[in-house]
Amino acid sequence: MHTPSLTAPRPRARFRTLLSAAACAALGAALLAGAGTATAGEPRPAPPHANGSKVVGYFTDWGIYDRQYYVKNIETSGSADRLTHVNYAFGNVTDGKCALGDSWADTDRPFTAEESVDGVADTADQALGGNFNQLRKLKKLHPKLKVIWSFGGWSWSGGFGEAAKDPAAFAKSCYDLVENPKWADVFDGIDIDWEYPNACGLTCDTSGREAFRDVMKALRAKFGKRELLTAAITADATGGGRIEAADYGGAARYVDWYNPMTYDYFGTWAATGPTAPHSPLTSYRGIPQQGYDTAATIAKLKSLGIPSHKLLLGIGFYGRGWTGVTQAKPGGTATGPAAGTYEDGNEDYKVLKVKCPATGTVGGTAYAKCGNDWWSYDTPATIATKMRYKSRQDLGGTFFWELSGDTADGELIHAIK
Repeated sequence: MHTPSLTAPRPRARFRTLLSAAACAALGAALLAGAGTATAGEPRPAPPHANGSKVVGYFTDWGIYDRQYYVKNIETSGSADRLTHVNYAFGNVTDGKCALGDSWADTDRPFTAEESVDGVADTADQALGGNFNQLRKLKKLHPKLKVIWSFGGWSWSGGFGEAAKDPAAFAKSCYDLVENPKWADVFDGIDIDWEYPNACGLTCDTSGREAFRDVMKALRAKFGKRELLTAAITADATGGGRIEAADYGGAARYVDWYNPMTYDYFGTWAATGPTAPHSPLTSYRGIPQQGYDTAATIAKLKSLGIPSHKLLLGIGFYGRGWTGVTQAKPGGTATGPAAGTYEDGNEDYKVLKVKCPATGTVGGTAYAKCGNDWWSYDTPATIATKMRYKSRQDLGGTFFWELSGDTADGELIHAIK
């Protein structure tokens, strides 16, 4: 699940803090003209990916606030050289329509020369500012990079129920927003992150099993074949679970691909445990819930007739953890969530690799016991294992949540093949 929460307001903006939070690298540490980095304005060739495999990374609009993670950091970390697509999170869904999520961050905020992708400061008279203009600059450096605008997420999925009452009107509102002439060149399509159709997330949706399919059909009809249409979907492969609640199989004909959220299977919403890895690749003896692992999710979706090339493998660039834990291996009891930089129970990989290094693996992912804390997260080594699984399953690629969780030099994204 993609789970921002509301905190203090910002100028002309709703500022949200993500559960998987991150402190960014110092902005002055790397310049565009630095070693191994293209000169500002100089296009760079797209990197080779295994069998054309997609690499999709989420960039969050609220990351520019406390985290100070800017579009520029996608470039200076080397991540832009690895990505095929950026998912920009999130646009809002309200009153049955697509809407800007944070106009200050999206289109208005001026960036200094130090903060800007190309080292050129925004000016007061330019037509477009904010993250959108920075993404435009990033695409100029990487002409083959695609940007997809993602709508919804955990906090803003409550609006999809109203949207589903008139899918055609909803689709038109989304098209008109995404294809606004001020920024139409920035975006190459739309991503729908509905958590969850005909099931419970932050709120419970009762739109019916066909609602998701009908919305995706209307979006495809409006956006046409040239624009990308993708969706982040549930990974709940349990019998009678969220995958069965909506017609993901029927909707697959309309999407370019699905991003099954194969992370957040377990976490500190079970405050006293048992401790369990939040993103297991496979089941393991003692797993708290069967059907809560990546292999089970992919198998379930394939059983619906969804082609493997329309399924991407999801990875979290963060960990989830408990405190008050005495047992090193999974399955221990806890007293509550471990302390995190921005949200208890959640911490970025770049922090955890130093604060609480991995001490073991289970189910194809890593865990760590340090003091009274117990964390689980993916490492370059466990991502390599997941890449082998992705290749064996002939999946369409990999996506991850989210860019600011990686190290300043892109340690995790460089493990994605």
